[in-house]
Amino acid sequence: MIEFLAETGSTNADLLERVRRGDRVSEGSWLVADRQLAGKGRQGRAWFDGAGNFMGSTMVEVRPSDPAPASLALVAGLAVYETVISMVGEPGAIALKWPNDVLMRGAKLAGILLEREGDIIVVGIGVNLAKAPELPDRETIALSASGPAPDRDQFANSLARQFDTELERWRTFGLAPLIRRWELAAHRHGTLLHVQPPGEQPIKGAFAGLDQTGALQLRLSDGEVKVIHAGDVMLAREEG
Repeated sequence: MIEFLAETGSTNADLLERVRRGDRVSEGSWLVADRQLAGKGRQGRAWFDGAGNFMGSTMVEVRPSDPAPASLALVAGLAVYETVISMVGEPGAIALKWPNDVLMRGAKLAGILLEREGDIIVVGIGVNLAKAPELPDRETIALSASGPAPDRDQFANSLARQFDTELERWRTFGLAPLIRRWELAAHRHGTLLHVQPPGEQPIKGAFAGLDQTGALQLRLSDGEVKVIHAGDVMLAREEG
């Protein structure tokens, strides 16, 4: 079920508030807004409110048998990837970047934010369909750069169906096949990355895939492979 809102502060905040109030919110429900007045991304960044873009949230009820909840970022990334890949007539134009970005021609096309309340994970997704924001620290792009912008409502329905499919695969088959598919959809191994782990000095290295838990593996200049469990990741060419 998709509930469309003309305007709200944040679809993530709205879903979280409903959960906290004890409202009946079923898995598979989505909130999608025309405008978000207080949308946010990772690290507390403001999220661009572009008319015609997709801004929406859904929720997942974590079960004891589920894989690690943090891996839902990979689930959401693959759902966005599979939804947009058929809309872009450029082989290799779309790629995933750990932990939760979707790139087009190396620029940021979409972002994902996971927030938890008890056993509920709210998954917020923003996709630049019609317009891309101007950001000081990274390149951005919209799907309209490769052709007519997709209809937002049709996109919402396609993404909701694909997210359900990816969620079921995650629960049924676990992390191993998810990680293999994610790596196939990601930028090439060896891509130079700039990583800012929380509370640590920045690190530069080459993308060396994901480990068995879905954490980022970064090959340093001395050959050591460092495992990154959290951090802000940018393509090295985006730096600055």
